[in-house]
Amino acid sequence: MSVTDNSPYRRTRIAILEGTKSLLAERGLRATTMIDIADASEVSRATLYNHFRDKESVLRALLESEVERLCQVLTNESLAQLSVEVSSDPALAMLRNTDQQVLTDLFRSETDPLWRQIGDSLYSALGTQLRAQLAVRWLIGQVFAPLTPHQSHEQALAIGEIASS
Repeated sequence: MSVTDNSPYRRTRIAILEGTKSLLAERGLRATTMIDIADASEVSRATLYNHFRDKESVLRALLESEVERLCQVLTNESLAQLSVEVSSDPALAMLRNTDQQVLTDLFRSETDPLWRQIGDSLYSALGTQLRAQLAVRWLIGQVFAPLTPHQSHEQALAIGEIASS
């Protein structure tokens, strides 16, 4: 069965992921249950479990969706805008406050295919491996210590200047 962008399956999946992200921003990870996700997504529990077997699989799908979204921001906007998105994300802000170990564990797994997707996207946008590597480290720092939009713009420019020298 082919899943198109407007299929009911896709719309339900998007609703589940949006509901999950909203709950993460409000409550954090530990305080969010599958029942909460179903309620926030306005789907039945059976529908939720037809899409995802457990909370970890929902979170993985949300992570993959967010990486894809952020790569699109980089493609359509700029490194500075990507920085603003990372620094101002309300779900990341709540995770920083309530579930920091989850974030730490996430960034320890360098073999995850999502790292390659992020690296490839940064390389494509920035043109050199050095800039891409600097940007990855810089963005990871913002997950734990967010920047203001002004700082994001200034530092994005500096990454370009450092890498081109």
